[in-house]
Amino acid sequence: MNKVVLIGRLTRDPELRYTANGVAVCTFTLAVDRNFSSRDGENQADFIPIVTWRKLAETCGKYLSKGRLVAVAGRIQVRNYETQDGQRRYVTEVVADEVRFLGRNTGETSQAQDNDTQDFNQDIPQFEPIEGEDDDLPF
Repeated sequence: MNKVVLIGRLTRDPELRYTANGVAVCTFTLAVDRNFSSRDGENQADFIPIVTWRKLAETCGKYLSKGRLVAVAGRIQVRNYETQDGQRRYVTEVVADEVRFLGRNTGETSQAQDNDTQDFNQDIPQFEPIEGEDDDLPF
């Protein structure tokens, strides 16, 4: 099983590009806090490269910005390539198939962008719990 779920903040604005075939690909780096501090008492974080594709890539490129808190679900992918000088390089990244926007955008944004984000979030269906349904659960 190859499944990863992360919550963190974008370290910079996402980069949206298109392949030669016109497929959208968006990359960004997520800073994920560790559960412990260094000996100096400083918080530590891992900086994890994230890749999204197609419609999700376009959405991330449009609505995300540096400092935004997001949850990412996807899979770990390791790929390799050869540099011009013949060295083999390995890249480990998370290919996200789900990105959830959490909290408010901490970067400088315009009112129009905030309104766009609210419009996007309104499209997400809201589910109300059914009263008494929890009593039927076996745990």
